[in-house]
Amino acid sequence: MLVHRYYEWRLERELKYLPDSLCFMLTGRDLTDAPEKIQEVAGWCIKCGIKNVIFHINTDNLDDPDNYLPFLREISSFAKLTLTYGDKTEVSGNGVEVYIVIGMSGRDEIVRCVRKMAEDGINPDDVDEKMIESYLTFNYEPDLVIKTGGSYLTDFLIWQSVYSELFFSDVNWKQFRKTEFLRALRDYQTRKRRYGR
Repeated sequence: MLVHRYYEWRLERELKYLPDSLCFMLTGRDLTDAPEKIQEVAGWCIKCGIKNVIFHINTDNLDDPDNYLPFLREISSFAKLTLTYGDKTEVSGNGVEVYIVIGMSGRDEIVRCVRKMAEDGINPDDVDEKMIESYLTFNYEPDLVIKTGGSYLTDFLIWQSVYSELFFSDVNWKQFRKTEFLRALRDYQTRKRRYGR
């Protein structure tokens, strides 16, 4: 245990440059297997100084939200929580911004964006990147996206994450420890971001 804590301490000391915005992409099984883990990981992010944290849970199946929503809502005790699931959005708490989005895909978001522009009578010739971004549901662009338990991504933030750095961890979400989190941050700071150039 002492060796493990010493290793965490060493990793923390190596961190000089952190992402402002960090996104975790999870599965529905991650949520049902370890709903309390999101609160724990949000705490790690805040302690490190990350300004906003996003958790996307890729599932359309909300069998029994009462099994996990209470764990998620507890985050509002130490952060400003925006929780989106189904057609509902709840905002509560103060402090560092933590977003949890359950079930919405990036494709859904783009379709909603285009429909809203059509409803507003936008001339197609007036459409540019800035206008599209103003119609998106989520206006954050994560610097780093972390995917646990495999090397595949969901299509969440398909527009916003085009220049994000990606980190894939072989460790599944339930077993994801602070050392894996710190390794992802250390890996991020070694990368040269090109933003598509």
